[in-house]
Amino acid sequence: MKVLMFGWEYPPHVFGGLATANYGISQGLHAQGDMDITLCLPKPFGDEDRSACDIIAMNAVPIAWRNVDYDYVRERIGNIMDPDLYFRLREHLYADFNYMHVNDLGAMEFAGGYPGNLHEEINNYSIIAGVVARTLDYDIIHAHDWLTYPAGIHAKQVSGKPLCIHVHATDFDRSRGKVNPTVYSIEKNGMDNADCIMCVSELTRQTVINQYHQDPRKCFTVHNAVYPLPKEYQDIPRPDHTGKDKIVTFLGRITMQKGPEYFVEAANMVIRRTNNVRFCMAGSGDMMDAMIHLAAERGIADRFHFPGFMRGKQVYECLKDSDVYVMPSVSEPFGISPLEAMQCGTPTIISKQSGCAEILNNCIKVDYWDVYALADAIYSICANDSLFKYLKEEGKKEVDQITWEKVGAWIATLYKRTLGWEQ
Repeated sequence: MKVLMFGWEYPPHVFGGLATANYGISQGLHAQGDMDITLCLPKPFGDEDRSACDIIAMNAVPIAWRNVDYDYVRERIGNIMDPDLYFRLREHLYADFNYMHVNDLGAMEFAGGYPGNLHEEINNYSIIAGVVARTLDYDIIHAHDWLTYPAGIHAKQVSGKPLCIHVHATDFDRSRGKVNPTVYSIEKNGMDNADCIMCVSELTRQTVINQYHQDPRKCFTVHNAVYPLPKEYQDIPRPDHTGKDKIVTFLGRITMQKGPEYFVEAANMVIRRTNNVRFCMAGSGDMMDAMIHLAAERGIADRFHFPGFMRGKQVYECLKDSDVYVMPSVSEPFGISPLEAMQCGTPTIISKQSGCAEILNNCIKVDYWDVYALADAIYSICANDSLFKYLKEEGKKEVDQITWEKVGAWIATLYKRTLGWEQ
């Protein structure tokens, strides 16, 4: 089966959870053995793992004719895309886009990540998708999150192939209900045009059905997973904090959706009960300054650390250095980070309002707003060695069974059902 996949980010260049999920899904599908995946990315860097998919650099796809020779193209983009593909794509220009900001190859540049002109980049990406969709041979289209839905719709219109969209989050999750009407319309248009909607949790599926008015028969729950830790991460030592300060960690975007203020308030309650616990809020986001001020107002700034955004090995060093991991999200479509914490043997507390709560058992679940329950859970793990040991060991056993290969098998089944290849 040939899959044309539209993504926005991919490891090792991680701007959010979408990169990790896109990688896992690609690898999980590749493990099925009969998948030929072509993944379109706005701005690949050339160092991506291409073992599971071919990557098309959308910033190297011509949308306007340029009379350039092979050697020049190879010099310009050879590190991110095969020059032969550039010339194949050039044969399928479908309109004159010279009026747009195209470069010497007739291609459009992307900032990468989530720049201030994000909506413009989404539109440009969908224009470029038209050239890709006219050039390649594929059976089905798979678009990840609202950023790529317009591209997926364009490819469907060009090819007549079925469109699967993957809902990793909705604007209802990101905004606590204060939905951006532009984003909502893009999301709803993607869902309306989709033949199959894959949702990262039943929580998200219900949002899609009830808030976006979608047919439940085309909406499916596809939970995320984790990959086994690489040896270099497995070998990171876990410090023994016996007799020392315990470390409690929040790791993620410091935004309204993630509930950071509930973490600070619970920390305040724990510190009032014991003085041998420190709190770490790792990440960045628009609420970071407010959280620093809140910790100061509560008089706990000396027990609070804000190390900033982390990626790669830093994440796992932080998780292994923690005695408790907390994800108090207000609305979390799935949430891969608790699974990563449990992989590291770190006892985990998650909000009941998270998708991963549907599949995890060996962790503590609380309502995000119940800071008393959250504080009790943190204190109990820090003070009770047997509880710590149980959650550490059983949590790791549980999460080791949640694999991307199983996810890939389910997605492959959904592809076949959508194509009518099987019931």
